[in-house]
Amino acid sequence: MTTQTKKRAKVFSVVNQKGGVGKTTTAINLATALAMNKKKTLVIDMDPQGNASTGFGINNNERQKTVYEILIDEFSIKDTIIPTKISNLKIITSTVDLSACEVELVGVENREYILRKAIKDIVSDFDVIIIDCPPSLGLLTINSLVASDAIIIPMQCEFFSLEGLSHLLTTLDLVKENLNNDLVISGIILTMHDKRNKLTEQVENDVREYLQDKVFSTHIPRNIRLSEAPSHGIPGIIYDSKCIGSESYIRLAKEIIHKENL
Repeated sequence: MTTQTKKRAKVFSVVNQKGGVGKTTTAINLATALAMNKKKTLVIDMDPQGNASTGFGINNNERQKTVYEILIDEFSIKDTIIPTKISNLKIITSTVDLSACEVELVGVENREYILRKAIKDIVSDFDVIIIDCPPSLGLLTINSLVASDAIIIPMQCEFFSLEGLSHLLTTLDLVKENLNNDLVISGIILTMHDKRNKLTEQVENDVREYLQDKVFSTHIPRNIRLSEAPSHGIPGIIYDSKCIGSESYIRLAKEIIHKENL
């Protein structure tokens, strides 16, 4: 009798070294939409600001065992996973302590592989793992990229974003060449999209021409309801499921489920 191999989770990093592009908003709402599609989903908050943790309503006093303790080998990854208020969705939280990791791990051998090694213990427990990276290309982001199968790049529709995208793609090539040969781009998601703005249209056309099918069909419009949601400790999709921002993230989740065969 043959035993059936358990399905392995697909691991995505949501990454952009530029802040303010909707990275955490994307991680939170995409994860929620995937969970609503009955995908067992885990969010790993790799940003010392802890915004993804806050966005799910996880208070600081609930963050006793965080991703920091995983990286310094104080706790097993299984001990750090906590539930959110959303069915099928769990999280590994972050606090400002995580900012010390860049220094604390400087002399650790194979420090780029710590998260990848930890995730192996839980990879069969979920359908999707989404890592919310910090807005930098330091050790925390490198750990995330090495641990991932694919990356999702939120990109604001403005000129400087094109320059930032070029730097990010160079870093990805280096990570792929030296640390994670299997890393691919799942897609670029255009955020804060304003169809009334000529620059938005120009940037979108340039990105789609350059990267073609690497750009998701779905884009995320500017939407005040998505911006309000974190202050209530719930994702925008839960805060107002009918707003145009929520509907866009629901479409994005379906696009990714189809594209990645989740």
